[in-house]
Amino acid sequence: MEYEVRFEPAGKKLKVRKGMSLLTAARQARVHIATRCGGNAGCLMCKVKVLQPEEGALSAPEGPEQRKLGSLIGENMRLACQAKVMGPVVVELPEDPLKAAIRKQLEMQQNDDLW
Repeated sequence: MEYEVRFEPAGKKLKVRKGMSLLTAARQARVHIATRCGGNAGCLMCKVKVLQPEEGALSAPEGPEQRKLGSLIGENMRLACQAKVMGPVVVELPEDPLKAAIRKQLEMQQNDDLW
């Protein structure tokens, strides 16, 4: 059985087999999700936010993921390396840290009265 996974804000989507991790699905869709631990729930870099969360769309968080994310699970955050696709799902990728820093710097410059 296959389900659609959509990655925002990239707007990329693909159909994947039930049980595939979000990280593997992202790689197949050519969507970059950073990771240092090789997908072992060790680095927290692959956090994604589940948009329009539906019961049973992803596997339930287990031990390592629960310990790493803690209360963030209640905010629909998941580790892409641990969350398995069990139904159609839409996930939001976090902003790249370098791009975020550049965006913040540009916003500060625009708000600066000296310019």
